Amino acid sequence: MDIYRYDESFRRKGFHRIAGIDEAGRGPLAGPVVASAVVLPPGRRIRGLRDSKKVPEKERESLFFDVLCSCLDVGVGIVDAETIDRVNILESTRLAMQMAVKDLTFGADLLLIDAIVLPSAEIAQVSMIRGESRSASIAAASIIAKVVRDGIMRDYDSIYPEYGFAHHKGYSTKEHMERIILHGPCPIHRRSFEKVLSLPLPFMED
Repeated sequence: MDIYRYDESFRRKGFHRIAGIDEAGRGPLAGPVVASAVVLPPGRRIRGLRDSKKVPEKERESLFFDVLCSCLDVGVGIVDAETIDRVNILESTRLAMQMAVKDLTFGADLLLIDAIVLPSAEIAQVSMIRGESRSASIAAASIIAKVVRDGIMRDYDSIYPEYGFAHHKGYSTKEHMERIILHGPCPIHRRSFEKVLSLPLPFMED
């Protein structure tokens, strides 16, 4: 499927500043959820652009800079683990997306969103399942969100090196689960998530 044709179909309907929106980090047990909004120029194609989950890390970082150099506008929203625990991951994802839209310098007249609806948005929007595989703008946003979040998790790895965040980025890998059991959750763990709640706490001697 040509992911650029979908965006072009909306341009033919009169929308000129189409922002694709996607997130990274809904599933992990630690760290923030990060959303991005990207406005691509009409007619410009970025070689290899696709869903970030299908792109190897080194290529993803290269695409990150290609998107930044090609796009008309980009915004990012970040919601931390404390907020996720307080309001839940779905509302935190919506909040991050709303922040990303507000972070756009020039705004948008249409939002193409991956699998989420933003009730408070005062801009026309289209929500679609697997949007990052159907829309070039959403695919671009998925790249930005993923690379930004991975960078944040690498920074957290230097603060909490005992958890290995640079490797698993907060996802529930065997390594990560074992380290939570060994050390207990740290300040960036999502304590409202069942996989964190259900783990035995480390034994502490008096």
